[in-house]
Amino acid sequence: MSHGYIWAVIIGMAFANYALRFLPIAVVSRLQLPRPVMRWLSYIPVSVMAALVVGEVLRPSGQWLAPCENPYLMAAIPTAAVYYKWRDFLGTTLAGVIFFLVFRALLS
Repeated sequence: MSHGYIWAVIIGMAFANYALRFLPIAVVSRLQLPRPVMRWLSYIPVSVMAALVVGEVLRPSGQWLAPCENPYLMAAIPTAAVYYKWRDFLGTTLAGVIFFLVFRALLS
């Protein structure tokens, strides 16, 4: 394959990706959506983040671990409590890293 063909495919895929993602957002953002639809849409980011985090916490590296042997799960519980108490993303992130390092050292 020539370099020109590869670049044409990359540019074509970028354009298709942009069109498929941007155009619906641009159209919907100009509409006045009903309140229940807006409320429903507001849960999408939280749901996606929860799905990503829970998958990695329960199955690190794609393997199931016993709850008492899983440092990710053991660290996630107090990290969630820190976020619930203070609602600070940076502080929660730092606490999560520290909790994980502590539980990994204890469970090793």
